[in-house]
Amino acid sequence: MQNITPAQLAQWLTDGDRSRPTLLDVREDWEVQTCHIAQSKNVPLGDVPARLTELDADAPIVCICHHGMRSARAAMFLEQQGFTQLFNLDGGIDAWARQVDPSMPTY
Repeated sequence: MQNITPAQLAQWLTDGDRSRPTLLDVREDWEVQTCHIAQSKNVPLGDVPARLTELDADAPIVCICHHGMRSARAAMFLEQQGFTQLFNLDGGIDAWARQVDPSMPTY
């Protein structure tokens, strides 16, 4: 697992020469309803083991949560399951809102 900053992720998402990563948001549904990055896939952390088949083990996956702790746990779990291109959003959606998208609500 690698850490990725909000600025690095923002650049990646706008880079037309690079394949778009899966944005795996492991927060609870109510958190995602409050704010989320467009086109992210919500799978609450507790549901990740049961929903592994929804993810491509060879594709880049950026794990996202509120501050980066749950997403780090998700990335470590996925790594143990053989996933190879895992990133943890450093500071989570809170850092994304503060550094990339100030119009995004925070909680």
